[in-house]
Parts: sequence; C-alpha cells; structure tokens
Amino acid sequence: MSVPPRSQWQRWRRWLAPGLGIKRWGLVIGAGVVIFSAGVSLIVNIKFLAEFDFAVFSLAGLLDRISRGSVSPMSLGTIGVLLGVLIALFGLRGMLRSIDRVLFPTGSPTLVEALREHRRKRRGLNVVALGGGTGLATLLRGIKHYTSNISAVVTVFDDGGSSGRLRRELGILPPGDIRHCLVALAEVEPLMTRLFEYRFRGGGLDGHAFGNLFIASLAGVTGDLELAVKETSKVLKIRGRVLPATGHNVVLVAELADGRMVEGESVITAARGRIRRVSLRPLDVFPLPEVLEAIAEADLILLGPGSLYTSVIPNLLVRGVVEALLESQAPRVYICNVMTQPGETDGYSAADHVRAILAHTVPELFSHVIVNTQSPQNQALLDRYAAQGSVPVAPTLSELEAMGLIPVGFSLMSEEELLRHDPLRLATAVLRVMEMAGDLPGRFARRHG
Repeated sequence: MSVPPRSQWQRWRRWLAPGLGIKRWGLVIGAGVVIFSAGVSLIVNIKFLAEFDFAVFSLAGLLDRISRGSVSPMSLGTIGVLLGVLIALFGLRGMLRSIDRVLFPTGSPTLVEALREHRRKRRGLNVVALGGGTGLATLLRGIKHYTSNISAVVTVFDDGGSSGRLRRELGILPPGDIRHCLVALAEVEPLMTRLFEYRFRGGGLDGHAFGNLFIASLAGVTGDLELAVKETSKVLKIRGRVLPATGHNVVLVAELADGRMVEGESVITAARGRIRRVSLRPLDVFPLPEVLEAIAEADLILLGPGSLYTSVIPNLLVRGVVEALLESQAPRVYICNVMTQPGETDGYSAADHVRAILAHTVPELFSHVIVNTQSPQNQALLDRYAAQGSVPVAPTLSELEAMGLIPVGFSLMSEEELLRHDPLRLATAVLRVMEMAGDLPGRFARRHG
C-alpha cells in the first residue's frame, strides 16, 4: 500500500528541522549546482539558458565584463564548472560529516567505513549453521564478522531451565537456544544484549531469562514462535536470521547402552548413561520451509559445534533435513566440540563424535571435520572441568582419515573463564576449510564474479 502524499511530506519535513546541520549544506550544494549549470550553458552555448546565465552573472557582477569582451564566455564557463563542482563537493562533505557525527559519535567507525563493511558482508558467503546451545552461538559470533548472509537452524527440543518451564506452562517451543543465537548475531548496543541474557533472581520469575520471556510474550501476541523470532530479530537488528528447526512440539528420546529409554533433553544428560541412540517423538516431524530453502541456497553448511546428542543430531532427525543436505552442492563441514560433555559424550574422541552422527544419518553427510589440536594450559580451568567429568576432546586425526574424511586441525580454544571455542579463531578456520574444499559453488562465483 502506497504512503499518502501527506505522510511522505511529513517524512521529508523532518530533514528541515532545526539543528540537524543539513539545511545549510543543502544550500551550499544547491549553489554549487547552480554555478556548475551556468558554466556548462556558457561552454555549450545553450540558448534557452541565456536568461539563466544573465541572472547568475548579474548577481556575480560579471555581466559588464563579459559584454566588454574582457572575459570570454568559454573561460568563464570553465571556471563556473570547476567552481560549481568544488562548492557542491564541499557541501556534500559537510552534509556527510553532519550525518556521520550523529550516527557514529565516537568517530569509529566512520560512515564510509560502515558502508564499506556493510557492503563487504552483504557480499559474503551464504552460510547455514545447524546446532544449538552456546556452541552454535559461539560460531555465529565469529562468522558474522565475515558475512551477513547467515541462517542459523536451531534445535527446539530443550525441556530444562527457563525454556523448559515456559514450554510446560505456556505450551510454546523452548526459546533458550534461539535466544542465544539471536544475541550472538545482534548488532545493537551491548546493554540490549545483556538485557536479553539477564536472569531474574527470586520471586515467581526466578531463573527465567529476560530474552526467553520477551520471545514467549511475542509468541503469545503473534500466535507463532516463528513470527516472534522474526520480530525479535528486528529489535536486536541481527545480522542474518535464526530459524527453529521445526515448528512441532517434539520430545527427544534416548536409548541408553543399559537398555533404559529416557525422555527429555535435560533428563537424558542427567541419566549419566552411555547413549546408544536418540530419536524424536513423534517421528514424522518436518522442518520449516525456510530451513529447506536456506540449505538449498547455501554456499557453505556447518554442523555444530554443540551438544552432540541433544543439539547437533536432533536437527538431523527432522524429516527432510538430511536429504536436503545431500542434495546441496555446498561443502558440508562438521565442527567438533573442544570438551567432552558429562552425561553425554564421556570419554569421546573426535572420531567418536563423528561415528555417532553418521550412525544416525548417512556416511556421506559431510566431507571435512574441524577439530581442535590445542592443548589448554590453564590448569585451574582444567581441574575445574575435570571435577565435573569433562576433558579435552582428543583430535584423533588419523582415525578420521581412515573413515574417509578430511580432518583439519586448528588451535581453536579460548581459555578465558571457560574452555570453549574462540569465535574469531573458529570463523577463520571455517573460511580456511572453505578454501581447501575447492571451487566455490556456482551461485557464489556468479554473485561475486
């Protein structure tokens, strides 16, 4: 629907408000255009602009000199063109600096730098990342520095903590992992991202994350979690998009090595048994159409990092996802965790992680595996993790090669407060693997050629 003319005028009128520092520079640009036009009309002798020239040069006090022949129209026209260009450029520079000071008061970045960076990222790789939890969020924090074309496909099977309570009490899909990814891709001020991660202490809201409540509230208003995520993306001005893996309410079920059947993501981890297999209930769960479209259009597909049995594999159990991955011509890369997860991957090496994924899917699901080869040096952190039953994942590069895969080892670990992937190192590793994978897909080559 078109905007009424009055509304359009009201929009334009805002630029005329006092104190913007725009009107003065607009007048300078206008003066430059007038002088430039007068110069051009003199050079090419445009007859119908004779009165315009007469008015301009009368104001400039040059009419008598032209009539006496002391100044030739050609030379005066050339001077007018050059002077008009300089004045217009001076006015344009002043206008841009006025806008720059408002949008970027600290001076870093400048408007030009921001525009250049925006264009570079808009032309970046079309990346699809499947996973969940803090692992996927960490990846997104690094990748967003290289491209804005990101689709994060996030697991929605959580049943613990704030997400689990909202799921049970309101009947909505758990928003926790979605919140992590939205915050990771956000471009708003740090205060807003801190607000979304804030957890209430005490009272009826004890343990709830503000971001979860915000998304749940929007889901109630819009009637749909997918729409709520889209609206939240606008609030946070995220780079890319976040997609729930499915819109169905699904329960994650695990078969343990001792024969027990355990239901619920939080219960599976707490059961502390070796997991033989996981499945979804109901089985016939289908992805959102946008998920399949994103995979089909991807230049690069990333699996993980994240909890193996409760974040990475569940997304692959949604009907049609594996088939879409196999149909894609984009390189498919698995990113292995840097630490084992108690109650889920106790004692697992990188090769064990891969075997678990392939046992639930197909052998040709991905070709490259990114693994951490860095040995952490922070003994205090290592001891703290060891007390919880978590140790660094052994890279086992030779085993991965024997499986017909291409393992790529990097120093990927951050040792600040927690032992986890460093976002920028991980993003750099992903781009290097993309180069190793061979020629870029046709769509990307055409788009950037």
